Order: sequence, then structure tokens, then C-alpha cells
Amino acid sequence: MALDGRGGPGEPDGSRYPPISEHGLIGDLRTAALVATDGTIDWYCCPRFDAPSVFASILDADRGGSFELSADVPARTRQFYFPDTNVLITRFFAADGVAEIQDFMPVVDESREADRHRLIRRVLCVRGVLPFRAKVAPRFGYGTEPHTAHLDGHEAVFRSPSLTLALTTTAPLESDGVDVWSHFKLLEGESHVFALDRIGDDLAPRACPRAEAQEQAEATVRFWRHWLSRSQYHGRWREMVHRSALVLKLLTYAPTGAIVAAPTMSLPEQIGGERNWDYRYVWVRDAAFCVYAMLRLGFTSEAEAFMGFISEHGILRGTRERGPLQIMYGIDGRSDLPEYELSHFEGYLGSAPVRVGNAATGQLQLDIYGALIDCIYLYDKWGQPISSGHWDEVGAVVDWLCEHWDQPDEGVWETRSGRREFVYSRLMCWVALERAIRIANRRGLPADLPRWRQSRDAIYRQIMARGWSAERSAFVQRLDGNVLDASLLMMPMAKFVSPTDPKWLSTLDALTSDLVSDSLVYRYDPAASPDGLRGPEGTFSICSFWYVEALARAGRLEEARLAFEKMLTYANHVGLFGEEIGRTGEQLGNFPQAFTHLSLISAAFNLDRALG
Repeated sequence: MALDGRGGPGEPDGSRYPPISEHGLIGDLRTAALVATDGTIDWYCCPRFDAPSVFASILDADRGGSFELSADVPARTRQFYFPDTNVLITRFFAADGVAEIQDFMPVVDESREADRHRLIRRVLCVRGVLPFRAKVAPRFGYGTEPHTAHLDGHEAVFRSPSLTLALTTTAPLESDGVDVWSHFKLLEGESHVFALDRIGDDLAPRACPRAEAQEQAEATVRFWRHWLSRSQYHGRWREMVHRSALVLKLLTYAPTGAIVAAPTMSLPEQIGGERNWDYRYVWVRDAAFCVYAMLRLGFTSEAEAFMGFISEHGILRGTRERGPLQIMYGIDGRSDLPEYELSHFEGYLGSAPVRVGNAATGQLQLDIYGALIDCIYLYDKWGQPISSGHWDEVGAVVDWLCEHWDQPDEGVWETRSGRREFVYSRLMCWVALERAIRIANRRGLPADLPRWRQSRDAIYRQIMARGWSAERSAFVQRLDGNVLDASLLMMPMAKFVSPTDPKWLSTLDALTSDLVSDSLVYRYDPAASPDGLRGPEGTFSICSFWYVEALARAGRLEEARLAFEKMLTYANHVGLFGEEIGRTGEQLGNFPQAFTHLSLISAAFNLDRALG
């Protein structure tokens, strides 16, 4: 029975893989799912962000598994979020009727019910009559684990060696022992409910009648609206800023306070290329920047939760050979994230390899120290004063940095071509020392201030002497080099240089000339600065928002506003951004990306303030 609305293996790849941008995101602060505009859930990991996938047809249309739910006749679709929430609505417009699917995951505090990770899909016909089809085809363990499907009336139980899921529905079901499907017709005012739950010894299957689904939908709407009501942003771009805040909240792992870089893995930075990475972990840099964005909007509890994650897992107390901090951690604080390939998955549009884990954990990236200590500085200023124990840990980290800042590393972009003397790494080491000195001075805390100042000033002088290229009239990617790098857009934002300093304005002009394409910004030129990987990539969206902020701080407000408004046109239909943007405006990389959304918030905040 051919129920796959995306076509079969013999059809062109493009007909089986929707564009990355054609998705909305739902979640329960423990895991998340991507819902395509055709009604298919093609990415879902259970019971948490970094668990093996249950639905992964976005990475392999044949082997990945999916949860299809769609009109069974030709129909146009539109997708949007219930305002100020993460409840996603997909509408179907057909010749004989209009219907919609409401997709959401209830956010609950009780540990037992939270472990259920309930995913609810409500189908309602709002006009006329519309036939629907559904197919639930899980593929456990990244498509490697066998499973069975046992059908009992309106309930189906999918059992695999590692995970058991229960599907309860008000619609009729059929099964072949592996997958489950349904055909039904809805008249105006009628509805059906599908609920997918994790079950186990302490979690029995639980029905989801229409009344309960309605109650849980209303409770989920209330949760998100109550959370968003704490925002202190009332500027020009309120809708986009609030959508970005809702995305960042979806990427938090409530049990520990961790913040993942993205909810997906191995979505390509170049179609058909090898730049495919697993982002379902906590990058110190990304999470620290997220906390900064959240604090700007008034969400202090998220900052407090992340500080709890740092404290509970002893991240500042690390003693590894490369330094106290590792660049990323698991959402449970683990440090071992081995990278391997899923050779049986073809990858999105054939973009192999599909990678799980991340070998960049073994890299030295000195910039993370600046990101984290700046985050601690801002939390101490806008949230709660850090404890004496935290200060002792910060002091030990800064003392280590005084000894080790002057060494090559792999840099912020995690290049795989060996260590280099990156200027951005030096810049963020300067930030770490400067912010620690500020905390000590403001709070009167004990510190070896003469030593810290000496190291801070040495970094400053080195950047000014060797990070500046007279040939390019610009600050450059590496010491004594002449290649440009968009990470240096952070220099005025980090308060290393005045945004109107002649050297900085010259750098801004050089970056505009070399790396900016119609407001979109490339990280660097791989031809001029090989990164150990084959092929090009798209423009990097966080850099595009950094560019907006740099223009605004330099007083070039008309340019900044136009660049910002242009950048917003690249958002998808529900306001989400991936990591990069391709040559024809397509979203590339893991999706949605925390980096992009946090930089949107910062750019909007500062541009709005500059405009008055």
C-alpha cells in the first residue's frame, strides 16, 4: 500500500526531501521534532535531543522513518505558529474543504509524565469535507533496530530493543506488524487525535480522547504565553525577536539547564558535501551567547539554569591537558562524544557522510573562555551575584589562561586543518581577562589583578601589532597574515576597540568588500584559508547579524537597518533560520540554529536602541 506522499525510491531526490526551510519545530524542553509543511514529522529523537532517532526521513527517505499525516487529495498547505507559542498549525486547502493539523508537545513538570514525551497531533476539518491519510513508520536506533507493531483497536504499540512507543488515536488503524496506517474522512466540525507516547515499566499506555487533547493544547498555549510574557523587549521587531526567544527556549534541556546548538544532526552546509555535523550538544560558546541574549530580554531563570549546569557538572573545574574547559559537552554534562558515521543513511539529498557525535570535542578553542566568562560577568551583573565558590573556579581558569593564551588553536570555526594563531581566539582571551577584572573590581573579590592586567595588556598589544595588516588596512584572521575573517566583527561588540576607531572602520570596509554579499556574510574564504574540508559553504547567518550590529555601532544606521530587513527576508515561513544561507536563499546546515537566533536578538536590540 503506497501511502508515501513524497514518492518512491525511483523518483528524483528532490521529490523525497522537502527543503530544510519547509519545517516548523515543536518540543517539550527535553526533545524536539521537525514537522514539514506537508504534515510529515521527518525528524524526532526520543527520549531526549541526543538520543537515537525514531523518525529521520530527512536524512534518509527510505530508511529513516516518519510520521505522515496529510490530506489524501491534492491540497495547498500553509503553516504557522499559534501566536506567541510553539504550537504549530499546518493547514490544508483542497477543492472540497479546509482542514488543519495542530502539532505540539505538552510541557509538564511531573517527572513521570515528562518522561512520556507525548507528541499530539489534532486534525480538524474547519470547512467542507476532506479525506486524510496517516502512516506511522518508526525506525528505531537511527534505522538499525528491528521493531514490531502490535495493534489493539485504536492503540498500536511499537517495540524495539531500546525503546517502546504507543500510538493512541480516535481514528481507525491498520497494521502490517511493522508500520501502522489510517484512512479517514472528516466533515466540517469533526476531528481526530493522534498521540505518540514513550511507554515502559513505569509508564503505561494512556489514551488521548478529543477532550483531553483539547485541554492539553490549551495548557500548552498557556505555558508558552506565560513564559513569553516575561520578555522586556518592546521594540520594532518584536515578533521576530520573540520567535527567536521561543526557539532558544525550545533548545533548552530542562532537567539540566543545558542549551543545545541545534536539535538536528548532519543537515548539510553544502548539498552533496561533507560538511555535515551533529549539533545536539552543548557548545560552551553557543550556550554562553544564548544566555547573553536571554538576559537581554529579561529571562534570568534560563541564565540561572545554565549556571547550574556549569556548576553541577564541574565544568570550570576541569583538569584536562588541553585546559579546564572542553569546547562542548553532552546535555547531561558528559565529555565523551565520539564521532562515527551512519553509512546506511544516504544523507539529506545524498549529502553523506551522516555523522553522530562530534570529534571537535578534542580541539583546543581558546575563544570559549571569553564567551563563558563574559556570560558569567553578565549573569553577575543582571542576574544573581556569583557565589564565592564560582569565583574561586573563575579565578583558577583565568590564572590558567594567563599561562596559555599565547598558543595556536583550531579557532571558533572548528577548522580541521591544524592549529593556527587566530586573532579571534586572542580577542576572546582578552575578553575573559577583562571581564574577570571587572567582576573583581566591582565586587571587591580577591584576584591576582597585576598578573591579570599584564596578560590582558599583552594580548591587546599583540593583536594591535600582529593582528593588523597594513597591506589590507584591516584586522585579519591570523597573526602576521592577510586573510579576512568575519569573526572579527565581534571586536567592537566585545569592547576591544571603539566602533568608530579608524582601524576598525577600515576593517569594516574591508570585510564589506571581501565577505559580504547583499547583506549576507561569509565566514572566510576557504580558498585563501584552507580549513581541511572539501567544497564551499553558504553565508553564515550569525555573521550576517553581527554585521548589522557592527554597522549600527559605527553609526551607519541606514545601512544597518537595510541589511537587517534584508536578512529577515531569508527566514522561513514561521520565522526560523538554519546555520547558513545558500546562493539562492535556501537554508543550509542544522535547523533551526541557536547561533543565528541569538544573534538576531542581539542585532535587533542594539539596532532598535541606536534608532531611538
